[in-house]
Amino acid sequence: MRTIEAETINEAALITRDAATPVAMAGNYEPVRFNAMKHGILSRLAVLAHEDHAEFADLLAALIDEHRPAGMTERHLIEELATIIWRKRRVLLAEGAKINEGLKSAVNSAASVIKSAAPFQRGIGGENADLREFMEGTPEEIAERQRDAALDLAATQKAAAILRKGGPNAYTKALRALMQDSRDFWDEHVEEESYPATAERLAEFIRDSLEPICYRMVKEAQFTPPTQFRAAAKRGSRPV
Repeated sequence: MRTIEAETINEAALITRDAATPVAMAGNYEPVRFNAMKHGILSRLAVLAHEDHAEFADLLAALIDEHRPAGMTERHLIEELATIIWRKRRVLLAEGAKINEGLKSAVNSAASVIKSAAPFQRGIGGENADLREFMEGTPEEIAERQRDAALDLAATQKAAAILRKGGPNAYTKALRALMQDSRDFWDEHVEEESYPATAERLAEFIRDSLEPICYRMVKEAQFTPPTQFRAAAKRGSRPV
């Protein structure tokens, strides 16, 4: 009787256990995925008060659904994985905020950043310097800017040489030697009657206004890469 009774009990226990586990065997975690935060050992401590608990719960549930833990140890390892991913996200967000804070500080002190990149160069890094002009642009765009600045300076110097040499057509030849932007700049001053359209006043305009601007543009283009590096160092990162 005892043997028969024991076998009956064991069979009943086996049936009860097998009937209770089809969800786990089938890997259907939908009934428990929303309890991930409630029952997790690490989950309750991983999310800070200001963070989105529901977002972490979704992350943990997705990992549980993907890896389908068979027991408490595997479940704990998945919780650790979720916590690592969550903390990495937090670090990246904090790093981005820190970089933006440093960049804002660099923009507000643009003159000091530019002068630290080119401490012995005159004509750049003045009080009205805009650091964004240095920070924008890919290496290819910066190289093109450097070429354009060099061509503009060379054209301006050629126009100045023509005017020094003189001659009946010196004024016309000098204007043709200038880049289009420089000619437009001169025409604006003539229209505003700041300068008369003569060779002598064009030579003065080149000497006092145009040539210094061209020199500054050459220097700014030349020192754009080191200025970017200094700004990146100030904000706590390297330039991309």
